[in-house]
Amino acid sequence: MLEIWQLDKTLWFPSPNLALKEPNGLLAFGGDLSPERLLLAYEQGIFPWFNEDEPPLWWSPAPRMVLYPTDIKISRSLNKRLKREEFQISFDTCFAQVINQCAISRQATTGTWISADIQTAYNQLHQQGYAHSVEVWQDKQLVGGLYGLALGGIFFGESMFSKVSDASKIALVKLSQHLQQQGFSLIDCQVYSDHLASLGAAQISRELFLHTLAEATAANIYF
Repeated sequence: MLEIWQLDKTLWFPSPNLALKEPNGLLAFGGDLSPERLLLAYEQGIFPWFNEDEPPLWWSPAPRMVLYPTDIKISRSLNKRLKREEFQISFDTCFAQVINQCAISRQATTGTWISADIQTAYNQLHQQGYAHSVEVWQDKQLVGGLYGLALGGIFFGESMFSKVSDASKIALVKLSQHLQQQGFSLIDCQVYSDHLASLGAAQISRELFLHTLAEATAANIYF
């Protein structure tokens, strides 16, 4: 019988090592999306992912998809676009717009889990200095970007969008370069995708991820 933990108003999470193998990483349900609970979740390697008509579902999959900032892969064609400087890059200039565009982009394809409640919660984290965005501009129009959370020396990537070819890839490249300069050790990509693998992300064990997470969150590093 499948067993997942039910959360209440108390701020706590079960150990991520108790997550189910199938569906991979499902750990708990319930609770809320308060900034305090979200930060506690990320500190323990747990993240929310659920449909709008569901209670919050909390996950910690194994293996974990991650990208070491130094491992970012830039293809020859992407490198040519970067050298042409046809895009302008900014950080944290329009977080709310980026997360909204991520929601719209996903809704148009597979449906989105970035509900109004999720957007409200992460906008609060942005105002508190934890959530960040990368923006890609072309002719003064926002054409791509991504958002996530930074805790210590780890960045938890949440979602990205692209309105023109390569815009989201460029956002990830610029994020990786920025994180290298700041001394970050890891970008958490959560689960496998061919797109992320093509950019240098790889799967690691939960044990290694949690070990790296503990060291990274203790680091005195800022985005």
